[in-house]
Amino acid sequence: MNDRERIRDFLWSLEPAGDPLCERIAEDARRREIPIVRRETGAFLGTLVAMRRPGAILEIGTAVGYSALLMAAAAPADCRITTVEKDALRAAEAGENVRRAGLSERITVVCADADSFLPSLDAESCDFIFLDAAKGQYGKWLPQLLRILRPGGVLAADNVLQDGTVLESRFAVERRDRTIHARMREFLWDLKHDGRLCAAILPVGDGVAVAVKK
Repeated sequence: MNDRERIRDFLWSLEPAGDPLCERIAEDARRREIPIVRRETGAFLGTLVAMRRPGAILEIGTAVGYSALLMAAAAPADCRITTVEKDALRAAEAGENVRRAGLSERITVVCADADSFLPSLDAESCDFIFLDAAKGQYGKWLPQLLRILRPGGVLAADNVLQDGTVLESRFAVERRDRTIHARMREFLWDLKHDGRLCAAILPVGDGVAVAVKK
């Protein structure tokens, strides 16, 4: 076990028991190898939401609804969450999980492709955006996300370190992964160099980029 794994396990040991339903959803998703946020990422995400206290959250990439439930638990009671999932079966499962949690009035699951859904949203209509869908599309979606985000709003993007491969030369990664490798690097560069944003890239979980719109 390396030092990073030891630190991770220690941090996990500090986490209090979560909501029983959320824990069951997470365990089932991991068993079926459905990608959900890592434990430490979930704790960080909840902390960001609690700090920002958003009235409107947009999530791109619902999976089974686990991260939406985590954000709802940390957000003010009047916060409304819209979460977008293009896979119809996963969107349906997420909707059922939201219903089981008694949060149907606060969380809306939309089955749609982000490419077509994002342009339908009003400008500056969200306080907080969580991006956790197709990693190679982050950069393509960024202009729309910044249009939707209010000044002072937070954009958080998960899995930006790509299990460490983003650090490597393009020639050190598998040929099939070179496009996503290049696109993720471009996305991170754009976040750090866009004058409208104040951004940090943190080695939490598989890497989380956090940006605040000025």
